[in-house]
Amino acid sequence: MNESLRRELLEMARLDDKTRAELADTGELFKAGYEPRMARVHKRNARRLRRIIQSVGWPGTDLVGPDGAKAAWLVLQHAIAEPELVRRTLPLLEAAVRAGAADPAHAAFLEDRIRFFEGRPQRYGTQLDWDADGNLSPGEVEEPERLDDRRLAAGLPSLGKQTEEARNRAMAEGERAPVDHKAYLSARDEWARRVGWRTR
Repeated sequence: MNESLRRELLEMARLDDKTRAELADTGELFKAGYEPRMARVHKRNARRLRRIIQSVGWPGTDLVGPDGAKAAWLVLQHAIAEPELVRRTLPLLEAAVRAGAADPAHAAFLEDRIRFFEGRPQRYGTQLDWDADGNLSPGEVEEPERLDDRRLAAGLPSLGKQTEEARNRAMAEGERAPVDHKAYLSARDEWARRVGWRTR
């Protein structure tokens, strides 16, 4: 167990959570675009996580304990402006899952995160976004008839339960659906192209 690395990862996740909570409280988090203060925290954490991975590989439960591994996953999940890092790390996380050193749900969330930003159907339905009716929804899912089996295998709750929890959290934090859904999708997709998630 690398206790100093564990503590560092926990502090990175704590800063992420603290910044998000502060920006949600003021409503700044939900204004159009990627809130600059949140973006800076994500970028700083991603830069450090990249160095950690280069040094020790994926920091799994065997190295940093369950809470440290969860913190590393949170940092990676939020490194949305670093598509190369996220894509390159997914196989490492999947290998850690196979070795029993990572949570299968974390790999499922990360794979869906990549697919979502690339504009592809998700496998597990973990990434919710605003739909045209003003609801947080998972959007298109690959092989929907097998979705429940995949979610069960990854240790995920039912899609209905996850969706309800996400909608309740958005309501509690004051997050609202975009007024102009088409403009919202256009801005989201343009950002994804600009940072390298999409080529067209």
